Amino acid sequence: MGKPKVVLGVSGGIAAYKACELLRLLTESGHEVRVVPTAASLNFVGEATWAALSGNPASTEVWETVHEVPHVRIGQSADLVVVAPATADMLAKAAHGLADDLLTNTLLTARCPVVFAPAMHTEMWEHPATQENVATLRRRGALVIEPAVGRLTGKDTGKGRLPDPAEIYEVCRRVLARGVGEPDLAGRHVVISAGGTREPLDPVRFLGNRSSGKQGYALARTAVARGARVTLVAANTALADPAGADVVRVGTAVQLREAVLEAAADADVVVMAAAVADFRPAEYAGGKIKKKDGQDPAPVALVRNPDVLAEISADRARPGQVVVGFAAETDDVLPNGRAKLLRKGCDLLVVNEVGEARTFGSEENEAIILVSEGAEIQVPYGPKEALAEAIWDQVAVRLQPRRA
Repeated sequence: MGKPKVVLGVSGGIAAYKACELLRLLTESGHEVRVVPTAASLNFVGEATWAALSGNPASTEVWETVHEVPHVRIGQSADLVVVAPATADMLAKAAHGLADDLLTNTLLTARCPVVFAPAMHTEMWEHPATQENVATLRRRGALVIEPAVGRLTGKDTGKGRLPDPAEIYEVCRRVLARGVGEPDLAGRHVVISAGGTREPLDPVRFLGNRSSGKQGYALARTAVARGARVTLVAANTALADPAGADVVRVGTAVQLREAVLEAAADADVVVMAAAVADFRPAEYAGGKIKKKDGQDPAPVALVRNPDVLAEISADRARPGQVVVGFAAETDDVLPNGRAKLLRKGCDLLVVNEVGEARTFGSEENEAIILVSEGAEIQVPYGPKEALAEAIWDQVAVRLQPRRA
């Protein structure tokens, strides 16, 4: 079996230079990449650069090497087409089936998965015309990644920044692994919590936990690759934002509850992967608590935090909403997990054994997915991405059909 064939389309935005890094990641991981730039994009990165980095010719014209019918053959032979950056103009052309250069012709002939990574000013992204074009492409099965929030050109900031090339690569890798077919979470809004909450004791101390957020971020990345609109509520993580996810940053359990409830109002799925503190200090000291010679520290009184998983499960924001919980256990893993599933009232509960050097902070995980109807799905030890895919497989079969 040969190398996977990827077409990297580059349209004429300032973020075109970032596509060089995406190209490097694709080629170094064993993909054969053909770069198809638009004429406008060559104002930012030249044709010779694309040819040198990819090892393949790069052209904007349908009339070059006509005997090979490039405007047909490139799309027909591709395993994936990714357009990064995708400007508002390119999204409009793709949505309306225009074919005035080699890239737009390639998009029309491609029968493989197609990924668009938009990049433009916030006003252009939010314009009703662009949003309608994006909706059209998504209805046809294309994966249009939500742009990131951050610095644009000049002094402008907002939504419209090209996601980090490494994160776009992760989406491409996952889409290639799934193969041809409409993304099964297309048109769905999923809310995922990740990381670990911190409950302040004084200005310099807090009660926290060891969660890194890696499992929640794996869930977000795999959901994006399966077509979902993703809201990621991240508590105290130090990870790169997943491409295509709207990230809401929180610190405490109370803040996480507020963010999750707000995002869940129109969500099809809520996955509570964060390690939410069960308790918080009853009182917050406005100044650093001092150590006093010869005196033991005063006991720290605790109060309960809200049970976000139980609250969402009991009062679902919309009919058919699927709720997934996580249970991190150190002993009696399955009995405790089954009891928690009944107590919380969620549809699925992902149970795993944790410890100081187990699961937390690791790139791997193993778990048992407990189903409210009584089934148990064993997910063997492996990458957290594999567990995330197994969770979405179970979620997908529980989602009610979308209304036309």
